[in-house]
Amino acid sequence: MSAPASAPLPDLPVTFRPGRTRAVLYGVGIAQLAVLTVIAVLLPNLGGGERVSFVFTGLVILGVLLLLARPKVVARQDGVTVVNLTTKRELAWAQVLRVNLRQGDPWVHLDLADGTSLPAMGIQPGIARDQAIRDARTLRALAENHGTGDQPAR
Repeated sequence: MSAPASAPLPDLPVTFRPGRTRAVLYGVGIAQLAVLTVIAVLLPNLGGGERVSFVFTGLVILGVLLLLARPKVVARQDGVTVVNLTTKRELAWAQVLRVNLRQGDPWVHLDLADGTSLPAMGIQPGIARDQAIRDARTLRALAENHGTGDQPAR
């Protein structure tokens, strides 16, 4: 486990996102919208309202898939921004005590100085396990480098 600590840290700011998952969500969202739009146009017995409802349904599904593709973690010189599905939280490095990605976890969890844990859905091992592990190790090294959990309480 000492090898990741000796690896050079990336230049800040750096953004961690589940790239493959986002690509799949974008692709599926655009494809289903296209299919529903084509169906709305090609079915001969549909009225105007029914056609609009097909396209509207496709847009709603696309919106949900884009929301699922939103998570990211941005590490900056002064702290970390965690963007999950519907929330965004700014943290100073001193607030992040530990970065955890255990076997079977759906995403990284940040242990915070106030005793809580914050899910960071921007790093998730779903379909890119090795990349998520590298990203979690990099975020952990950045947190340790910026003096998070090793500082005495004041």
